Parts: sequence; structure tokens; C-alpha cells
Amino acid sequence: MRYLTVLRLIGVFLLMAVVWQVQAWRYGEQLEHQEELHANALNQQSQALAHQLVVAQEQRLALEQQLNTSDQQHTRELSDAQRNQTALRDRLATADVRLSVLLDATDPANGCAMPTAAASGGVVHAAPRARLDPAHAQRIISITDDGDNALIALRACQAYVRAIAR
Repeated sequence: MRYLTVLRLIGVFLLMAVVWQVQAWRYGEQLEHQEELHANALNQQSQALAHQLVVAQEQRLALEQQLNTSDQQHTRELSDAQRNQTALRDRLATADVRLSVLLDATDPANGCAMPTAAASGGVVHAAPRARLDPAHAQRIISITDDGDNALIALRACQAYVRAIAR
């Protein structure tokens, strides 16, 4: 009987060891399955992030190109305006062009006795004008140059902000 009890105990231990091993195999399979699912999820996340990165890079490059084009356009506008301003200053300096202002011939407070009608031998039928001193004309041109430059710079800034805000 003792022999049978020992055999039973050995059988129970063997059965427990087999059950233990089967459970370990099942648990190992479950862990492998979970690892596979986790690896797939990480792969999908990395692919999605890579796609987002490519899209962001494409958008950045498109924005850089747009800003570069806008910058070139505003630089060209500024250089054209400066060239025109320089030419106008040169023409004023050589008296090729004269700046003048309209006078109100009907205003007695202006202190100028200007005829209200054109002279009989004159061809000019426009309102009376007074020529500005060349130094004053240069200062006026300088002020308008600064204003033109400011407007061009403002348009460039506005275009930049619009491009960035998109």
C-alpha cells in the first residue's frame, strides 16, 4: 500500500507538473500574442508619425517657397521704387522737372496778386501754380520716399503674417 500511495503521489506530482507546463505554454502563447499586438500597434503609430512628419515638412517647404517668392517680389518693388525716386531726385537736381503747387487765386489771404485768367498771349489755361524751391522739393521727395518705403515694407510684413497664419 505504501507503494501505491507513493505511486499515486508521484502520479499526482507528474500530473501537476504536466498541468503546470501546459499552463506555462498557454501563458507563453498569450504573451507572444500580446507582444505581437503591441509591436503592430507601435508599427502603426510610427508609420502615422512618419506620415505626419512628411506632411509637415512638405508644408514647411511650401511655406518657405511662398515666403521666398513674396520676399523677392517685395525686394523688386522696393528696388524699383528706389530707382524711380533716384531718377526723380536727379531730374529735380538738374531742373529737368519742377515741383509746383496749385494756388487759390480767389483767396485774398494768400498775399499773392495772381491773375484769375490766363494772359491773352498765353497758352496755359490751367489754375495758377507756384514753383517750389529746389531744396524744399528735395525734402518733399525725401519724405515721400520714406513713405513709399514704409508702405512697401508694410505690404511685405502683411504678406508674411498672412502666409504664416495659414
